Amino acid sequence: MKVVLLSDVKALGKKGQVVEVAEGYARNFLLPRNLVAEANKGMLAQLDEQKKAQDKRDAFVLSEAKELADKLAQTQLAVKVKAGGNGKLFGSITNADVADAIHHALSIAVDKHKIEIKSAIKALGSYPVEIKLHKNVVAKATISVVAA
Repeated sequence: MKVVLLSDVKALGKKGQVVEVAEGYARNFLLPRNLVAEANKGMLAQLDEQKKAQDKRDAFVLSEAKELADKLAQTQLAVKVKAGGNGKLFGSITNADVADAIHHALSIAVDKHKIEIKSAIKALGSYPVEIKLHKNVVAKATISVVAA
């Protein structure tokens, strides 16, 4: 019997997949627990529409991430911090500081956990940072650390 999974079932697959199962298993276990629906023409058409809508949303999110990556690459980000006479900072620049700089420059909130700094920033100067905006999009930006 062909069924459409309405939720993830460990032994069968992920939500939205069409799978073949034994009729007794479907009628006695899966259908009463609302884990599956029978794969008829209407259900398959509905599933196809849901997949198209999800693909469209994914494409939109990807295009927005690429757009933001281009903006970040063109923008010069600056962080003002207290520094000693020799150019060393009192402390270091963190991911949260970079996220705040992005927010002030572009008015866009970026999660600090998605920002990757290669090495600790403990002196004045320019440093490269990477921001993971999407699973396929990584923005590269340059942050300038200046004395306040």
